[in-house]
Amino acid sequence: MATRVWVERAVIGLNLCPFAKAVHVKGQIHYALSDATEADGLLEHLEAELRSLKAHSPDERDTTLLVAPACLHDFWAFNDFMARADRLLKRLRMEGEFQIASFHPAYQFSGTEADDIANYTNRSPYPTLHLLRESSIDRAVQAFPDAETIFGANMQTLRALGLAGWNALDVGARP
Repeated sequence: MATRVWVERAVIGLNLCPFAKAVHVKGQIHYALSDATEADGLLEHLEAELRSLKAHSPDERDTTLLVAPACLHDFWAFNDFMARADRLLKRLRMEGEFQIASFHPAYQFSGTEADDIANYTNRSPYPTLHLLRESSIDRAVQAFPDAETIFGANMQTLRALGLAGWNALDVGARP
C-alpha cells in the first residue's frame, strides 16, 4: 500500500514524526481503506473507524490511518471536510479522547504558497485521516518534551531535502 510506503520512507525515514516508529515497529498502526467517493460516505467510514479504534486496546491498535483514494481530491474540499470530522467527534462524545489529523497530496498550510516544500510535511499519497488517541499524544509529549519544535525541524528537513530529494523518496505525493 502506498500509504505504508509513505509512512516508512517519509514519516519515519525523515523522522517527520518521532513517535511513529515505535507504533509502526509494534504493529499498532491500523490502515483502513475507504472506498467512499463522496464526503458523506467518508464520514460514515470515519465514524466506523473511530468506534473500532475505541473498541481496541492501545496495545493492539494505537492509531488508525483512514485512507480515501477515491474521495476529496481537491485539497480545499478536504480541508472543509475536516470541520465535519471534528463535529463528528463531538457528536460521538469522543472529543478529548481522540484527535483527527489530516494529510493530503496537495496539503497546503495557511500562509504558504502551494509549491512551498514545507507543505510536504503533511503530503501523503491519498487523502488520509489520522485518528490519534489523546492518551498516546500525552505519553509521547512526556517522552519528547520539546514536541513544539518538531514542526520547525520538519520544515528545515524538507528545505534541506528539496523537491528533488522528496521526489526521490517515491512516496506518491507529488505536485
